[in-house]
Amino acid sequence: MTDLRIEIGRRPVVDGVSFAVPDGARVGIIGESGSGKSLTALAILGLLPDGARASGSVRWNGREILGLPDRELARLRGDDIGMVFQEPRTALNPIRTVGRQIGESVRIHERVSRREALRRAVTEAERVALPDPERIVSRYPHQLSGGQRQRVAIAMALACRPRLLIADEPTTALDVTIQAGVLALLRTLVQDAGMSLVFITHDLAVLAQVATHAVVLEHGRVVEQGGVADLLRAPSSPVTRALLRDATATLWHPERPQASVSDAGARAVADESAFPAASGGVVDDPPDGMTDSPPPAEAPGASETERTP
Repeated sequence: MTDLRIEIGRRPVVDGVSFAVPDGARVGIIGESGSGKSLTALAILGLLPDGARASGSVRWNGREILGLPDRELARLRGDDIGMVFQEPRTALNPIRTVGRQIGESVRIHERVSRREALRRAVTEAERVALPDPERIVSRYPHQLSGGQRQRVAIAMALACRPRLLIADEPTTALDVTIQAGVLALLRTLVQDAGMSLVFITHDLAVLAQVATHAVVLEHGRVVEQGGVADLLRAPSSPVTRALLRDATATLWHPERPQASVSDAGARAVADESAFPAASGGVVDDPPDGMTDSPPPAEAPGASETERTP
């Protein structure tokens, strides 16, 4: 991505953003609300809201994709590039089973039968650690907990084995215990598949759990970028220092001691060597540098707190 600019009306909301995502890299885009981080990610797949206009360059495998017709971008979405949105309750269709939704991109991009798509949906549900996957694919989103819905959204994004996953604040709507599990899942899936990750968040402690490199935005501009360990250890911009002060102090998990921001930094130091030199990366370098039916009634007594996260 080089010199990305986004205007809504005539007001610039992203101004000259440039960064690269080499193959296998885990890059975070971080900033406060209104910094332009989500718009930057949406521009990659041509998903900007009505009235927004993007200019600059976004290259994928050497090809310019910014401004491509929606029909051509649709071939990339889900197949080459997957995306997980912030709120799974609104990202999922309430009147389709989660199995059909997981298998939908497989049917579109790989042209398999409905039966094969359902089989793949079960496999993907198991891959994201959903309990009893054969049963859960027959359920509807309202029958699942928030953590389970987010795992379904991740399964949907990864069903066609994309090379790049974009995750737009995927844990913001979850409580801290479920958040930790989803972050660990994302990290493992990305590493095991060797895919690249762009992770968007406003929380530096969360970012340190999954990314090794970060791009810090303020008012639509890049104010700092570098290794996450460096940002945690010695942030150079006032924005990053403020993010560090405001970072979640712990990511609590009931089976282990609390992990502090400094613990996350230590792990980032160990991981930082995994950030490869850019060479033919996912996003090119900047210069220099199944039949539906209405959802059945929810079983009595199946409260969300009783379900598996």
